[in-house]
Amino acid sequence: MRQINFSLIFIFGLGTVFFTLENTNPTTVNVLPWMHYTLPLAALLLLSAGIGAVAAWLFASWSGMLNTVERLGKATDLEAQQVRIQELETDLDRYRSTVQTQLGLLPSGNSDSASTTSANPTVDIDTNS
Repeated sequence: MRQINFSLIFIFGLGTVFFTLENTNPTTVNVLPWMHYTLPLAALLLLSAGIGAVAAWLFASWSGMLNTVERLGKATDLEAQQVRIQELETDLDRYRSTVQTQLGLLPSGNSDSASTTSANPTVDIDTNS
């Protein structure tokens, strides 16, 4: 890609040089109704190319600054999300430890034997008698 960019810039520069060498005739430029300038056509070309290059550079700088500001905003949002995730993980660990502590406080008796003795009493019947 760099070779293509270099080739395009080289061809544009070479074309500008040839145009400049061939067009040295003075040309009158009317900037405003009361402002008249007489310059060679090549100088006008170089001047307009320079103004265009400066405008393109300013636009690229402005776009780059806006992208940087947007990335910084996203970075702060990401940092805030990371902090929130850490807080939630801490809360989750605290809740787990609370549940484990509460489970440890429950009676450890056998619930099957207690329910059979009180709810369903068993009676042995001797069938041999």
